[in-house]
Amino acid sequence: MVNVKKVRIALTKGRIEKEAVNMFQRAHIDCSAIMNKGRKLIFHDYKDNIDFVLVKAQDVLTYIEHGVVDMGIVGKDTLLEQNKNFYEVLDLGFGRCKFSLAGPKNSNFYSGYNRKKVATKYPNVARNYFRKLGQDVEIIKIEGSVELAPILGLSDAIVDIVETGNTLRENGLVIYKDICSISARMVVNVASMKMKKSEIQTIIDRVQIQVNTRGKVLS
Repeated sequence: MVNVKKVRIALTKGRIEKEAVNMFQRAHIDCSAIMNKGRKLIFHDYKDNIDFVLVKAQDVLTYIEHGVVDMGIVGKDTLLEQNKNFYEVLDLGFGRCKFSLAGPKNSNFYSGYNRKKVATKYPNVARNYFRKLGQDVEIIKIEGSVELAPILGLSDAIVDIVETGNTLRENGLVIYKDICSISARMVVNVASMKMKKSEIQTIIDRVQIQVNTRGKVLS
């Protein structure tokens, strides 16, 4: 009997978790126990010898980098914001939204010579975007509702994740520029890719089939 090494996968709690569970189920990787999880955080698939661990998005890459999990499912926004060491192996195609620069409807962000202030939960994403433009701005880190910053005069604009744009519109804000598209990604610990290559590649291949199939259905 072939000894299958255990693979531990971190799933981002919430919407990505639900989409990931559906994806794994379609790939015949059993994580059905998560559907009735209660307060549990770790679940085991005995057939394929896989542990699923539920964590917050910000912690997925920390667990990956320290090698306590082998793989993770997390949004591209987290990957762009955090400077960690990992392999990004698949765009899973769900959780789609975008990073956008937005601000008050009747204001021209690009006018004048004064240094603009930009509020965001993602300072590294915002800083890298304006650096590429060669534009000098002041980045203000916000933890809560970033839409408040321009309304209260704290900033001239915001950089944030936009899905439908409804929250922006309801607060009198509009998109000035879309920065990049984001979606859920599969990432792998660098050492695990070598030590558990066969087991991890099998999971990637099975999920890849589902991603391709889903893409054809949606197109």
